[in-house]
Amino acid sequence: SGKSTLVQHLNGLIRPQEGSVCALGLDLSSKKGAAAVKAKVGVVFQYPERQLFAETVAQDVAFGPRNLGLPQDEVVRRVATSLARVGLDLAAIGDKSPFELSGGQRRRVAFAGVLAMEPEVLVLDEPMAGLDPAARRDFLELIDRLHREGLTVVMVSHSMDDLANCCDRIVVMNEGAVFADGTPAQVFAHANELKSIGLGVPAAQRMALSLVQAGVPLRCDKLYTVEALADELAGMLLGCADGPLRASRQAGSKMATQEEGC
Repeated sequence: SGKSTLVQHLNGLIRPQEGSVCALGLDLSSKKGAAAVKAKVGVVFQYPERQLFAETVAQDVAFGPRNLGLPQDEVVRRVATSLARVGLDLAAIGDKSPFELSGGQRRRVAFAGVLAMEPEVLVLDEPMAGLDPAARRDFLELIDRLHREGLTVVMVSHSMDDLANCCDRIVVMNEGAVFADGTPAQVFAHANELKSIGLGVPAAQRMALSLVQAGVPLRCDKLYTVEALADELAGMLLGCADGPLRASRQAGSKMATQEEGC
């Protein structure tokens, strides 16, 4: 679809053969613009831990700031700060080889190396690829926290659930062009159109759409997470409870009151 090519354009790794690419007010079709944007847009590629190379964690994270010619005290500050932002402690792991760490920790170190450049925009290419469910949740929380700290995050992903959980805008690309652009609720409301290009919708949204087709009065324009869908269905069931269920609940409440009075 061209997403990986787009990612490489965003921080000047490649330049357009025709037309122009602009980011943060810079024309990336020029050498000057492509060079300047590298300090503003950081890219974390798929399986970033494979890009680690230095003898220690501290040296790896410091590589970028040192190449900027920053003073040593500023390099140390950036290393400590960026590791802390991804939940790692410089004193605890700074002198360790990155290859002694777990897979999830190595990926965090790779994130820290990009954050140490203090970019205005962080571009992530399939950041959760190969992670187990627990590590996946941790990284979604990390990405959400970085965004709340004021960092603009652009995430490339095929996981509709990941996008629904952490994005406020989704751009769908197909055959090198924009296929859809909007909020998650707006984009995922068009399940059939997405299916036509081989994409699905989040699991909870898929369930909600099936329930709507079966006559359940859910809102088609609402984005459902698993929790939101469960809460809404529970509320509907309790609100519609008739005779036996309502009587059972009332009897249980009465019995509990009598026991409290004993």
